[in-house]
Amino acid sequence: MKRLSALRAALVAGALLVGLNARAWDYEVHRFINQLALASLPEDFPAFVRDAAARERIAFLSGEPDRWRNTPDLALRHCNGPDHFLDLEDLAKFGLAPEQLSPFRYEFVAQLTRGRLAHPQNFPVTDPARDLDATRHLPGFLPWTITEQYSKLKSAFSYLKEYEAAGTPEEIANARENLVYVMGVMGHFVGDAAQPLHTTRHYNGWVGPNPNRFTTNRTFHGWIDYGFLQQSGMRTNELFARIRPAQRPWPQGELGHTNAFPEMLAYVVEQSKLVEPLYRLEKDGKLARGGQDLDAGREFLSAQLVKAGQMLGNLWLAAWQEAPRDSFLQRELAKRKGLSNGRK
Repeated sequence: MKRLSALRAALVAGALLVGLNARAWDYEVHRFINQLALASLPEDFPAFVRDAAARERIAFLSGEPDRWRNTPDLALRHCNGPDHFLDLEDLAKFGLAPEQLSPFRYEFVAQLTRGRLAHPQNFPVTDPARDLDATRHLPGFLPWTITEQYSKLKSAFSYLKEYEAAGTPEEIANARENLVYVMGVMGHFVGDAAQPLHTTRHYNGWVGPNPNRFTTNRTFHGWIDYGFLQQSGMRTNELFARIRPAQRPWPQGELGHTNAFPEMLAYVVEQSKLVEPLYRLEKDGKLARGGQDLDAGREFLSAQLVKAGQMLGNLWLAAWQEAPRDSFLQRELAKRKGLSNGRK
């Protein structure tokens, strides 16, 4: 753990300076999750990521996908909104179970289409005026989004290695900027998956049959995202101390150059198991507005932040270690070098 101490100290100081006191999971906690992930990286991880400017940009970019959600443009709302969640219970309406899902986004869309055709009774007609971005029928794409971001990060590491070997300083700088961008944006979705309300149709108060009499308050999601954390406080230095050195989320060579979808789906499924415990904490007064006994609620959410930061750091590490050589770029750079030498 000593190898993490210097970077961790810098990140702790920065996190404490910012504080977790505004719109938590909507920005400040997403930012904090990226900082936790940075604190998990080993010393031999590419050094430029440790630069203060790179760390700040990775933290800032954690909020980018939510900033995309603020647009009135329906095309962006249509493609971006469902990337933030997967309502696992709704898969049954399509006749699907998690173990049946294709690892490929558009194959999954085909599965949904076949399910709608086979079970039309499960899909009442939606008022188009209440579904302007045409997303109400979608259960969400969160594990596919994380998988795709992971693949983009592997690609960024692949071509960065080639530019560092035979590129210009400008190409190296641009490749590093691209890599930082993907790291930061990817962190948002890994963080979303650790918020149990991003895995369920009960994302903002319980809906439908409610034998346990859980809250139906339509402000519940916002309370978990930022209200409770603002009230209860978050001991950021303690959470950094709980971060372990990053390690692969799967054994070396197990996935090879395939995709990480099975691991990401399992990650989302595991968080979905915490939906009812989260609602039970609210019912038991452990997440109460103005409550005094908030330790259980604070620990529950603290554990989720650490889990997200750990998974994100693990994915960053795996992408770096598993990035293959970009053989096409390698050949093109070799040709360019040969032509340059010929002109000499």
